[in-house]
Amino acid sequence: MKYDVTTPVSDREFVMERVFKAPRELVFQAFSDCQHLTHWWGPTGWSLPVCEMDFRPGGVWFYCMRGPGGEDACGKAVYREIVAPAKIVYTDSFADTAGNVQTEMPEMIVTLTFTEHTGKTRLTNHVEFASVADKEATLDMGMVEGATETFDRLEAYLAQI
Repeated sequence: MKYDVTTPVSDREFVMERVFKAPRELVFQAFSDCQHLTHWWGPTGWSLPVCEMDFRPGGVWFYCMRGPGGEDACGKAVYREIVAPAKIVYTDSFADTAGNVQTEMPEMIVTLTFTEHTGKTRLTNHVEFASVADKEATLDMGMVEGATETFDRLEAYLAQI
């Protein structure tokens, strides 16, 4: 199943869903440990050379992806809520390679829910922006395409482990 992209509540939000052929606990772990994330996080052709995570409410996840041309794209997430293995909520911001948040870039509140689905896991990725303009700017950067490729990589990784 590929993503269904919708705007369920307002024009500042969108939802992406996919069903993975893996137990909920494993899919949740894939999001909560850098040892897993380094294998699949990022679009096709990108790697994750920087992944520092303090996986707890109030903890920070700093990551930098490296593109096929050597370009870096970094983010800084602050965890708001973690309910293992059902839910992760965090604020995600663009950052520079030193981990400084780029305040001129859009910030997102990401809510990931992991639901048992006939022996598989339905992942719902709900993203909320501060404004319509922030949502449109992020979508224009290719966020949906990048997320789709990232979850394609997660699907392949889960099939291997």
